[in-house]
Amino acid sequence: MKKAALHNLGCKVNFYETEAMKEILEQTGYEIVPFEERADIYIVNTCSVTNMADRKSRQILHRAKHRNPDAVVVAAGCYVQAAGRGLLQDETVDILIGNNEKMNLPEILKAWEEEHSPGRIHDMTHEREYEGLSLSRTAEHTRAYVKIQDGCDQFCSYCIIPYTRGRVRSRRLPDILMEANRLADNGYQEIVLTGIHLDSYGTDFASEEETLLTVIEETAKIGGIRRIRLGSLEPRIMTEAFVRRLAAVEKLCPHFHLSLQSGCDETLKRMNRKYRTQEFRDCCARLREAFQIPALTTDVIVGFPGETEEEFEKTVEFLKEICFYETHVFKYSRRKGTRADRMEGQVPEEVKTRRSSVLLKMTEENSAAYRRKLLGNTVEVLMEEAYEFNGRMYQAGYTRDYVRVAVPGETALTNKLIWVKAERMLDKETVCGRTGTQPV
Repeated sequence: MKKAALHNLGCKVNFYETEAMKEILEQTGYEIVPFEERADIYIVNTCSVTNMADRKSRQILHRAKHRNPDAVVVAAGCYVQAAGRGLLQDETVDILIGNNEKMNLPEILKAWEEEHSPGRIHDMTHEREYEGLSLSRTAEHTRAYVKIQDGCDQFCSYCIIPYTRGRVRSRRLPDILMEANRLADNGYQEIVLTGIHLDSYGTDFASEEETLLTVIEETAKIGGIRRIRLGSLEPRIMTEAFVRRLAAVEKLCPHFHLSLQSGCDETLKRMNRKYRTQEFRDCCARLREAFQIPALTTDVIVGFPGETEEEFEKTVEFLKEICFYETHVFKYSRRKGTRADRMEGQVPEEVKTRRSSVLLKMTEENSAAYRRKLLGNTVEVLMEEAYEFNGRMYQAGYTRDYVRVAVPGETALTNKLIWVKAERMLDKETVCGRTGTQPV
Protein backbone atom coordinates (compact mmCIF):
# COMPACT_ATOMS: atom_id res chain seq x y z
CA MET A 1 0.00 0.00 0.00
CA LYS A 2 1.49 3.32 -1.06
CA LYS A 3 1.70 6.12 1.48
CA ALA A 4 0.38 9.59 0.73
CA ALA A 5 0.78 12.77 2.78
CA LEU A 6 -1.18 15.98 2.26
CA HIS A 7 -0.54 19.55 3.40
CA ASN A 8 -3.01 22.41 3.22
CA LEU A 9 -2.27 26.10 2.83
CA GLY A 10 -4.75 28.95 2.81
CA CYS A 11 -8.48 29.29 3.27
CA LYS A 12 -11.28 27.08 4.58
CA VAL A 13 -12.22 26.15 1.01
CA ASN A 14 -8.70 24.80 0.54
CA PHE A 15 -9.05 22.88 3.80
CA TYR A 16 -12.26 21.29 2.57
CA GLU A 17 -10.67 20.33 -0.76
CA THR A 18 -7.61 18.85 0.96
CA GLU A 19 -9.86 16.70 3.14
CA ALA A 20 -11.81 15.63 0.05
CA MET A 21 -8.60 14.63 -1.77
CA LYS A 22 -7.52 12.68 1.29
CA GLU A 23 -10.80 10.77 1.24
CA ILE A 24 -10.45 10.08 -2.50
CA LEU A 25 -6.97 8.65 -1.97
CA GLU A 26 -8.14 6.43 0.90
CA GLN A 27 -10.93 5.07 -1.29
CA THR A 28 -8.36 4.37 -4.01
CA GLY A 29 -6.22 2.32 -1.63
CA TYR A 30 -3.59 4.74 -0.34
CA GLU A 31 -2.50 4.90 3.29
CA ILE A 32 -2.63 8.49 4.57
CA VAL A 33 0.31 9.45 6.79
CA PRO A 34 1.27 12.76 8.48
CA PHE A 35 3.09 15.19 6.20
CA GLU A 36 6.13 15.07 8.50
CA GLU A 37 6.60 11.36 7.76
CA ARG A 38 8.24 9.68 4.78
CA ALA A 39 5.68 9.07 2.04
CA ASP A 40 5.53 7.89 -1.57
CA ILE A 41 3.39 10.83 -2.65
CA TYR A 42 3.23 14.35 -1.20
CA ILE A 43 0.35 16.61 -2.16
CA VAL A 44 0.45 20.31 -1.29
CA ASN A 45 -2.79 22.22 -1.77
CA THR A 46 -1.27 25.64 -2.38
CA CYS A 47 -2.39 29.21 -1.79
CA SER A 48 -1.69 32.29 -3.92
CA VAL A 49 -3.60 35.08 -2.16
CA THR A 50 -0.34 37.03 -1.62
CA ASN A 51 3.28 36.83 -2.81
CA MET A 52 4.09 35.54 0.67
CA ALA A 53 1.60 32.70 0.17
CA ASP A 54 3.37 31.84 -3.11
CA ARG A 55 6.69 31.73 -1.29
CA LYS A 56 5.31 29.53 1.49
CA SER A 57 3.84 27.16 -1.12
CA ARG A 58 7.28 26.81 -2.72
CA GLN A 59 8.90 26.20 0.66
CA ILE A 60 6.49 23.39 1.55
CA LEU A 61 6.98 21.74 -1.86
CA HIS A 62 10.77 21.84 -1.40
CA ARG A 63 10.40 20.43 2.11
CA ALA A 64 8.45 17.46 0.77
CA LYS A 65 11.07 16.63 -1.88
CA HIS A 66 13.84 16.96 0.68
CA ARG A 67 12.02 14.55 3.00
CA ASN A 68 11.97 11.86 0.32
CA PRO A 69 13.81 12.65 -2.95
CA ASP A 70 12.22 9.57 -4.57
CA ALA A 71 8.66 10.66 -3.76
CA VAL A 72 6.20 12.08 -6.26
CA VAL A 73 5.48 15.69 -5.30
CA VAL A 74 2.13 17.13 -6.39
CA ALA A 75 1.37 20.86 -6.38
CA ALA A 76 -2.35 21.59 -6.45
CA GLY A 77 -4.59 24.64 -6.31
CA CYS A 78 -4.28 28.40 -6.63
CA TYR A 79 -0.49 28.80 -6.80
CA VAL A 80 -0.50 26.28 -9.64
CA GLN A 81 -3.09 28.35 -11.48
CA ALA A 82 -1.07 31.54 -10.95
CA ALA A 83 2.39 30.13 -11.80
CA GLY A 84 1.37 27.72 -14.55
CA ARG A 85 3.62 25.11 -16.10
CA GLY A 86 6.67 27.15 -15.24
CA LEU A 87 6.51 25.35 -11.89
CA LEU A 88 7.71 22.18 -13.62
CA GLN A 89 11.05 23.84 -14.30
CA ASP A 90 11.70 23.42 -10.59
CA GLU A 91 12.79 19.80 -10.20
CA THR A 92 10.96 19.74 -6.86
CA VAL A 93 7.52 19.41 -8.49
CA ASP A 94 6.45 16.37 -10.54
CA ILE A 95 2.70 16.90 -11.05
CA LEU A 96 0.54 20.00 -11.32
CA ILE A 97 -3.18 19.89 -10.53
CA GLY A 98 -5.14 23.05 -11.19
CA ASN A 99 -8.42 24.06 -9.61
CA ASN A 100 -11.46 22.09 -10.74
CA GLU A 101 -9.19 19.07 -11.36
CA LYS A 102 -8.77 17.80 -7.80
CA MET A 103 -11.56 15.24 -8.08
CA ASN A 104 -9.52 13.65 -10.91
CA LEU A 105 -6.56 12.99 -8.59
CA PRO A 106 -6.48 9.15 -8.98
CA GLU A 107 -6.66 9.41 -12.77
CA ILE A 108 -3.86 12.00 -12.82
CA LEU A 109 -1.65 9.88 -10.55
CA LYS A 110 -2.23 6.86 -12.79
CA ALA A 111 -1.27 8.88 -15.87
CA TRP A 112 1.96 9.85 -14.10
CA GLU A 113 2.79 6.23 -13.35
CA GLU A 114 2.12 5.12 -16.92
CA GLU A 115 3.60 7.96 -18.99
CA HIS A 116 4.88 10.61 -16.57
CA SER A 117 2.10 12.99 -17.57
CA PRO A 118 2.68 16.24 -15.61
CA GLY A 119 -0.96 16.82 -14.70
CA ARG A 120 -3.64 19.29 -15.75
CA ILE A 121 -4.21 23.03 -15.62
CA HIS A 122 -6.79 24.94 -17.61
CA ASP A 123 -7.97 28.54 -17.87
CA MET A 124 -10.24 29.08 -14.87
CA THR A 125 -11.60 32.37 -16.21
CA HIS A 126 -13.86 30.41 -18.57
CA GLU A 127 -14.80 27.60 -16.15
CA ARG A 128 -18.54 27.36 -15.45
CA GLU A 129 -18.82 23.90 -13.91
CA TYR A 130 -18.79 23.33 -10.16
CA GLU A 131 -16.26 20.67 -9.18
CA GLY A 132 -18.04 17.75 -7.54
CA LEU A 133 -15.84 17.12 -4.50
CA SER A 134 -17.56 15.78 -1.38
CA LEU A 135 -16.86 14.62 2.16
CA SER A 136 -18.19 12.08 4.60
CA ARG A 137 -15.72 12.88 7.40
CA THR A 138 -12.92 15.28 8.22
CA ALA A 139 -9.85 15.61 10.43
CA GLU A 140 -11.84 17.68 12.91
CA HIS A 141 -13.93 15.69 15.39
CA THR A 142 -16.91 17.98 15.89
CA ARG A 143 -17.08 20.52 13.07
CA ALA A 144 -17.32 19.85 9.34
CA TYR A 145 -16.91 22.34 6.51
CA VAL A 146 -19.26 22.03 3.56
CA LYS A 147 -18.17 23.85 0.42
CA ILE A 148 -21.19 25.20 -1.43
CA GLN A 149 -19.67 27.75 -3.81
CA ASP A 150 -16.49 28.49 -5.77
CA GLY A 151 -15.12 31.42 -7.75
CA CYS A 152 -15.57 35.19 -7.48
CA ASP A 153 -16.83 37.94 -9.81
CA GLN A 154 -15.86 40.90 -7.58
CA PHE A 155 -12.36 41.68 -8.95
CA CYS A 156 -11.12 43.68 -5.97
CA SER A 157 -8.04 45.59 -7.10
CA TYR A 158 -5.69 43.74 -4.71
CA CYS A 159 -6.95 40.20 -5.33
CA ILE A 160 -5.78 37.46 -7.70
CA ILE A 161 -8.49 34.98 -6.71
CA PRO A 162 -10.93 35.60 -9.61
CA TYR A 163 -8.09 34.57 -11.93
CA THR A 164 -7.00 31.48 -9.98
CA ARG A 165 -10.47 30.31 -8.89
CA GLY A 166 -12.52 31.54 -11.83
CA ARG A 167 -16.03 32.93 -11.97
CA VAL A 168 -18.89 32.16 -9.56
CA ARG A 169 -20.03 28.53 -9.57
CA SER A 170 -22.59 27.19 -7.09
CA ARG A 171 -23.29 23.70 -5.84
CA ARG A 172 -26.80 22.34 -6.23
CA LEU A 173 -28.92 22.17 -3.07
CA PRO A 174 -29.72 18.41 -3.21
CA ASP A 175 -25.98 17.63 -3.37
CA ILE A 176 -25.29 19.94 -0.41
CA LEU A 177 -28.03 18.34 1.68
CA MET A 178 -26.87 14.83 0.78
CA GLU A 179 -23.40 15.65 2.10
CA ALA A 180 -24.73 17.41 5.21
CA ASN A 181 -26.91 14.37 5.99
CA ARG A 182 -23.93 12.06 5.55
CA LEU A 183 -21.81 14.18 7.90
CA ALA A 184 -24.62 14.26 10.47
CA ASP A 185 -24.90 10.47 10.27
CA ASN A 186 -21.17 10.30 11.00
CA GLY A 187 -21.58 12.33 14.19
CA TYR A 188 -20.78 15.88 13.17
CA GLN A 189 -23.01 18.29 15.05
CA GLU A 190 -21.70 21.55 13.59
CA ILE A 191 -21.68 22.46 9.89
CA VAL A 192 -19.80 25.43 8.44
CA LEU A 193 -21.07 26.56 5.04
CA THR A 194 -18.14 27.95 3.10
CA GLY A 195 -17.16 29.23 -0.32
CA ILE A 196 -14.79 31.62 -2.07
CA HIS A 197 -17.48 34.34 -2.22
CA LEU A 198 -20.36 32.94 -0.20
CA ASP A 199 -22.63 35.93 -0.90
CA SER A 200 -22.70 34.94 -4.57
CA TYR A 201 -24.20 31.50 -3.95
CA GLY A 202 -26.96 30.82 -6.47
CA THR A 203 -26.39 33.92 -8.61
CA ASP A 204 -25.26 31.66 -11.46
CA PHE A 205 -28.52 29.67 -11.40
CA ALA A 206 -31.33 30.58 -13.78
CA SER A 207 -33.88 29.89 -11.04
CA GLU A 208 -34.01 31.96 -7.86
CA GLU A 209 -35.24 29.03 -5.76
CA GLU A 210 -31.77 27.98 -4.61
CA THR A 211 -30.29 30.82 -2.53
CA LEU A 212 -27.93 31.02 0.43
CA LEU A 213 -30.94 31.42 2.72
CA THR A 214 -32.51 28.28 1.24
CA VAL A 215 -29.31 26.33 1.90
CA ILE A 216 -29.22 27.54 5.51
CA GLU A 217 -32.89 26.83 6.19
CA GLU A 218 -32.86 23.37 4.58
CA THR A 219 -29.62 22.36 6.31
CA ALA A 220 -31.19 23.35 9.64
CA LYS A 221 -33.90 20.72 9.11
CA ILE A 222 -31.39 17.86 9.20
CA GLY A 223 -31.54 15.83 12.38
CA GLY A 224 -28.23 15.54 14.22
CA ILE A 225 -26.98 18.93 13.10
CA ARG A 226 -27.15 21.22 16.13
CA ARG A 227 -25.23 24.22 14.82
CA ILE A 228 -24.73 26.01 11.50
CA ARG A 229 -21.99 28.56 10.91
CA LEU A 230 -21.36 30.74 7.87
CA GLY A 231 -18.12 31.61 6.16
CA SER A 232 -17.09 35.16 5.34
CA LEU A 233 -19.85 37.49 4.12
CA GLU A 234 -20.08 41.05 2.84
CA PRO A 235 -22.49 43.71 4.18
CA ARG A 236 -24.51 44.06 0.98
CA ILE A 237 -26.20 40.70 1.55
CA MET A 238 -27.43 41.70 5.02
CA THR A 239 -30.68 43.38 4.08
CA GLU A 240 -33.45 43.65 6.68
CA ALA A 241 -35.35 40.77 5.06
CA PHE A 242 -32.22 38.59 4.91
CA VAL A 243 -31.35 39.22 8.57
CA ARG A 244 -34.94 38.52 9.70
CA ARG A 245 -34.86 35.11 8.03
CA LEU A 246 -31.42 34.37 9.48
CA ALA A 247 -32.66 35.18 12.98
CA ALA A 248 -35.53 32.72 12.55
CA VAL A 249 -33.07 29.80 12.12
CA GLU A 250 -32.49 28.62 15.68
CA LYS A 251 -29.50 26.46 14.76
CA LEU A 252 -27.63 29.37 13.16
CA CYS A 253 -24.73 30.54 15.32
CA PRO A 254 -24.67 34.32 15.97
CA HIS A 255 -21.09 34.60 14.72
CA PHE A 256 -20.69 36.66 11.55
CA HIS A 257 -17.43 37.35 9.76
CA LEU A 258 -17.96 40.48 7.67
CA SER A 259 -15.17 41.51 5.29
CA LEU A 260 -14.42 45.22 5.82
CA GLN A 261 -10.83 45.72 4.54
CA SER A 262 -10.94 49.47 5.27
CA GLY A 263 -13.03 51.90 7.30
CA CYS A 264 -12.35 54.70 4.82
CA ASP A 265 -14.60 55.22 1.78
CA GLU A 266 -11.78 56.60 -0.37
CA THR A 267 -9.66 53.51 0.28
CA LEU A 268 -12.62 51.18 -0.32
CA LYS A 269 -13.13 52.83 -3.71
CA ARG A 270 -9.49 52.23 -4.72
CA MET A 271 -9.86 48.63 -3.52
CA ASN A 272 -12.89 48.27 -5.82
CA ARG A 273 -15.01 47.07 -2.91
CA LYS A 274 -18.71 47.26 -3.74
CA TYR A 275 -19.93 48.96 -0.52
CA ARG A 276 -19.14 52.00 1.62
CA THR A 277 -18.84 52.42 5.37
CA GLN A 278 -22.44 53.52 5.92
CA GLU A 279 -23.72 50.31 4.35
CA PHE A 280 -21.38 48.34 6.61
CA ARG A 281 -22.54 50.33 9.66
CA ASP A 282 -26.19 49.59 8.83
CA CYS A 283 -25.42 45.88 8.39
CA CYS A 284 -23.85 45.63 11.87
CA ALA A 285 -26.77 47.51 13.42
CA ARG A 286 -29.29 45.10 11.87
CA LEU A 287 -27.40 42.06 13.16
CA ARG A 288 -27.12 43.49 16.66
CA GLU A 289 -30.81 44.24 16.68
CA ALA A 290 -31.79 40.74 15.49
CA PHE A 291 -29.33 38.70 17.60
CA GLN A 292 -28.41 39.03 21.26
CA ILE A 293 -24.76 40.20 21.45
CA PRO A 294 -23.67 38.58 18.14
CA ALA A 295 -19.95 38.03 17.60
CA LEU A 296 -18.99 40.28 14.69
CA THR A 297 -15.51 39.73 13.26
CA THR A 298 -13.75 41.25 10.28
CA ASP A 299 -10.64 41.60 8.11
CA VAL A 300 -8.72 44.84 7.61
CA ILE A 301 -5.84 45.60 5.24
CA VAL A 302 -3.44 48.34 6.35
CA GLY A 303 -1.07 50.19 4.04
CA PHE A 304 -3.08 49.79 0.86
CA PRO A 305 -1.57 51.91 -1.97
CA GLY A 306 -2.40 55.56 -1.44
CA GLU A 307 -3.55 55.13 2.18
CA THR A 308 -2.69 58.38 3.94
CA GLU A 309 -2.50 58.97 7.68
CA GLU A 310 -5.90 60.66 7.47
CA GLU A 311 -7.42 57.64 5.69
CA PHE A 312 -5.88 55.28 8.23
CA GLU A 313 -7.32 57.34 11.09
CA LYS A 314 -10.77 57.03 9.50
CA THR A 315 -10.34 53.24 9.65
CA VAL A 316 -9.27 53.47 13.31
CA GLU A 317 -12.32 55.55 14.21
CA PHE A 318 -14.66 53.25 12.30
CA LEU A 319 -13.28 50.18 14.08
CA LYS A 320 -13.70 51.92 17.44
CA GLU A 321 -17.31 52.70 16.56
CA ILE A 322 -18.25 49.17 15.42
CA CYS A 323 -16.17 47.44 18.14
CA PHE A 324 -15.68 44.05 16.54
CA TYR A 325 -15.14 40.93 18.65
CA GLU A 326 -12.06 40.15 16.54
CA THR A 327 -10.28 41.97 13.73
CA HIS A 328 -7.84 40.06 11.53
CA VAL A 329 -5.23 42.61 10.50
CA PHE A 330 -3.17 42.17 7.34
CA LYS A 331 -0.41 44.37 6.00
CA TYR A 332 -1.02 45.00 2.31
CA SER A 333 1.11 42.63 0.22
CA ARG A 334 1.72 43.41 -3.43
CA ARG A 335 0.39 40.71 -5.74
CA LYS A 336 1.63 40.56 -9.31
CA GLY A 337 -1.21 40.45 -11.81
CA THR A 338 -3.49 42.77 -9.81
CA ARG A 339 -4.31 46.45 -10.40
CA ALA A 340 -3.14 47.41 -6.92
CA ASP A 341 0.37 46.19 -7.73
CA ARG A 342 0.58 48.88 -10.43
CA MET A 343 -0.87 51.68 -8.30
CA GLU A 344 1.15 54.69 -7.25
CA GLY A 345 1.58 55.53 -3.59
CA GLN A 346 2.89 52.18 -2.35
CA VAL A 347 3.17 52.49 1.44
CA PRO A 348 6.57 51.80 3.09
CA GLU A 349 6.81 48.58 5.09
CA GLU A 350 7.66 50.37 8.34
CA VAL A 351 4.46 52.44 8.04
CA LYS A 352 2.40 49.29 7.48
CA THR A 353 3.98 47.70 10.56
CA ARG A 354 3.20 50.74 12.74
CA ARG A 355 -0.41 50.91 11.56
CA SER A 356 -0.83 47.17 11.99
CA SER A 357 0.37 47.34 15.61
CA VAL A 358 -2.23 50.05 16.38
CA LEU A 359 -5.07 47.86 15.12
CA LEU A 360 -3.74 44.68 16.74
CA LYS A 361 -3.70 46.40 20.13
CA MET A 362 -7.27 47.56 19.59
CA THR A 363 -8.55 44.13 18.60
CA GLU A 364 -6.85 42.53 21.62
CA GLU A 365 -8.71 44.93 23.91
CA ASN A 366 -12.04 44.45 22.09
CA SER A 367 -11.71 40.66 22.13
CA ALA A 368 -10.97 40.61 25.85
CA ALA A 369 -13.97 42.86 26.54
CA TYR A 370 -16.29 40.60 24.51
CA ARG A 371 -15.11 37.49 26.35
CA ARG A 372 -15.55 39.14 29.74
CA LYS A 373 -19.22 39.70 28.90
CA LEU A 374 -19.68 35.92 29.23
CA LEU A 375 -18.48 35.82 32.84
CA GLY A 376 -21.31 34.98 35.21
CA ASN A 377 -23.45 33.54 32.41
CA THR A 378 -24.23 29.94 31.54
CA VAL A 379 -23.28 29.20 27.93
CA GLU A 380 -23.69 26.30 25.51
CA VAL A 381 -20.34 24.76 24.52
CA LEU A 382 -19.57 22.12 21.91
CA MET A 383 -16.51 20.38 23.35
CA GLU A 384 -13.63 19.67 20.98
CA GLU A 385 -10.41 18.67 22.72
CA ALA A 386 -8.47 17.88 25.86
CA TYR A 387 -5.31 19.81 26.70
CA GLU A 388 -2.98 20.55 29.57
CA PHE A 389 -2.48 24.04 31.00
CA ASN A 390 -0.19 24.85 33.93
CA GLY A 391 -0.01 21.18 34.88
CA ARG A 392 -3.78 20.63 34.92
CA MET A 393 -6.03 18.89 32.39
CA TYR A 394 -8.89 20.76 30.76
CA GLN A 395 -11.61 19.96 28.23
CA ALA A 396 -12.23 22.79 25.78
CA GLY A 397 -14.69 23.79 23.08
CA TYR A 398 -16.53 26.76 21.61
CA THR A 399 -19.72 28.66 22.34
CA ARG A 400 -22.21 29.48 19.61
CA ASP A 401 -20.55 32.87 19.20
CA TYR A 402 -17.14 31.20 18.87
CA VAL A 403 -15.58 31.95 22.23
CA ARG A 404 -13.21 29.26 23.47
CA VAL A 405 -14.31 27.84 26.84
CA ALA A 406 -12.53 25.30 29.03
CA VAL A 407 -13.56 23.24 32.04
CA PRO A 408 -11.14 21.42 34.36
CA GLY A 409 -11.15 17.63 34.35
CA GLU A 410 -9.79 14.53 32.63
CA THR A 411 -13.12 13.01 31.57
CA ALA A 412 -13.29 13.18 27.77
CA LEU A 413 -16.15 15.36 26.56
CA THR A 414 -15.29 15.59 22.85
CA ASN A 415 -18.33 16.22 20.63
CA LYS A 416 -20.66 16.74 23.58
CA LEU A 417 -22.83 19.83 23.89
CA ILE A 418 -22.84 20.95 27.51
CA TRP A 419 -23.78 23.95 29.63
CA VAL A 420 -20.89 25.78 31.27
CA LYS A 421 -21.06 28.48 33.94
CA ALA A 422 -18.40 30.99 32.82
CA GLU A 423 -16.45 32.14 35.87
CA ARG A 424 -13.01 33.53 34.98
CA MET A 425 -10.39 33.95 32.25
CA LEU A 426 -8.00 31.01 32.01
CA ASP A 427 -5.74 32.83 29.58
CA LYS A 428 -6.26 35.80 27.25
CA GLU A 429 -8.21 33.67 24.74
CA THR A 430 -10.01 31.14 26.93
CA VAL A 431 -12.90 31.51 29.35
CA CYS A 432 -12.90 28.97 32.18
CA GLY A 433 -15.95 27.64 34.00
CA ARG A 434 -17.64 24.61 35.48
CA THR A 435 -20.05 22.25 33.80
CA GLY A 436 -23.74 22.36 34.40
CA THR A 437 -25.71 19.33 35.55
CA GLN A 438 -27.47 18.64 32.25
CA PRO A 439 -26.24 18.28 28.68
CA VAL A 440 -27.75 20.61 26.10
